Order: sequence, then structure tokens, then C-alpha cells
Amino acid sequence: MSENDLIPRIQALPIWKGRITATPLTGGITNVNYRVTDDQATYVVRVGDDIPLHQVLRFNELSAARAAHAAGLSPAVVHAENGLTVLDYIESRTLTEEDVRRPDMLPRILDLVTRCHREVPAHLRGPALVFWVFHVIRDYAATLTEGQSDHKAMLPELVETGNELERAAGPFEIAFGHNDLLCGNLLDDGTRLWLIDFDYAGFNTPLFDLGGLASNNGLSPQQEDWMLETYFETPVTDDLRHRYAAMKCASLLREAMWSMVSELTSDIDFDYRAYTAENLARFHAALENFKQG
Repeated sequence: MSENDLIPRIQALPIWKGRITATPLTGGITNVNYRVTDDQATYVVRVGDDIPLHQVLRFNELSAARAAHAAGLSPAVVHAENGLTVLDYIESRTLTEEDVRRPDMLPRILDLVTRCHREVPAHLRGPALVFWVFHVIRDYAATLTEGQSDHKAMLPELVETGNELERAAGPFEIAFGHNDLLCGNLLDDGTRLWLIDFDYAGFNTPLFDLGGLASNNGLSPQQEDWMLETYFETPVTDDLRHRYAAMKCASLLREAMWSMVSELTSDIDFDYRAYTAENLARFHAALENFKQG
């Protein structure tokens, strides 16, 4: 949908006080977002319908966002209707991968993730989804095959690798995962951190978020061991390290295949082909380390 179509829809929302200004926010690779200011305050408007091919259902995102706000992790949801979600705007900066790796920042981020896992479920209302990365990988492969993706030839091997990783990553604990821990979903207002964008939220093994945080942001092996030891409050065993490494590989594989599907389906101006190549390279490097480990 073009900006000319979206702006009137945003203007027609019944919550505004006086005239509004709406400015596109750049950087999103799943949704379109606007910064909207009326006579009293500033907000973010997220534009997006269900995306079943990516397991994104907006009722679930909305429920998770409200629960995360109740848990003190995320901005408040002000209004939602017809594919438009209005949230409080947080004056802040978006973290970079380098920020995530900083020794003074990583403990704060891990605390935020831990609180998401342990506190958000107490505030959830209505049906709740499971985000199972291995199902997602298999489903993406079917979508890519049906869509005659340029990556079709590699799909059988990727699916078999995903199945092997599923066997290696168990047994599984369950927590409420954010499931998309890119640095762009972490905000710093100068006083505290905020966790945003709950498109993929759902119950999952905590190792998926931990592995995703590491792989998406280039944590060192020493930082990964610290993260596991701190999160689980126990020394890291070889078994835990093995299961975690399998889940980290699965996280990277899912990100690469997410990008492959987006190559076929997304209208957002973003170089998905380059993003696919970047994440496939990260995946193969992590998989090689896993096999040697």
C-alpha cells in the first residue's frame, strides 16, 4: 500500500487531538512505521496486516505488546484497528550490533530478555501462539518451493539440517520468547532500555532468544558463555553449550530463509537478496563450528 493510501487511513483514526503530522520511520524490514504527532503527544503507528507466510498474526502481536508493556518492558499500546497499531513514542536511540556487544550494555539487555521470558506470561490475555523455529524452517521451504524461489535447489539440504538441529537442541524448556532479537528492536532512552516489535512473539525455548541475540549481534564465545551462565544461574555444561549451539544455528537458518521468502513477497524497499547471503554465510560458519564442537 502506498503512502498516499496510508496517510488518510492514519488521519482517520479517532484518537487524535487536533491536526497531525505523519513522518515515515525507516529501518523496518517487516512492517511500515510512521511517527505521528498531534496537538498533545507523539506516537508510532505500525502498519501491517497478518502475514501467515511468516507466522505473523496481529492479534498475537497486539496481545504480546500489551503484556510486555504491563511487565514494564515496552511502550504502551494506545489504539489498534484495521491493521494500524498506535503506540507511545519513546524518545530514544536504536541500538547497534556494536552497542549490544558492549560490556556495560549486554547485562542490561540480558536482564530485559530474561524479564520478557519470565514476566510477560503473567499479563497475556486470550489465545497464545507457539513459535517453533523448526516448523518455521519446514514451512518456509514449502513456500519457497511453491514460489519457485531462486534458492530452491538448496532447500532439501537446509530442511534436513534443520531436522538434525531439532534433534540436537533438545530437551526443551519453555519460556515466552520475543523471537526477533535484532539490535533494531532494542531502544535506549538514556535511562533505561525498551524491547519493541513483537511480531514473532510466542512460547518457545529460551535458547532461541539467547542464540538469536548472539548470532544477530556477533557476540564472542566468552560473552556467550557468560550469557548462558548468567541466564541459567549455573556453570555452563557441555550439554547446554551443545544444545545452545544447535539452536543458534537454527536461528540463523530461520533468518536466512525468512529473507528468502521476503525476496518473493515483500514490497518494502530493502535488499533482501544481500540479507539472505549475509545470513546464509553466518549460518554456514556457525554450523561448521557446531559440527566441530
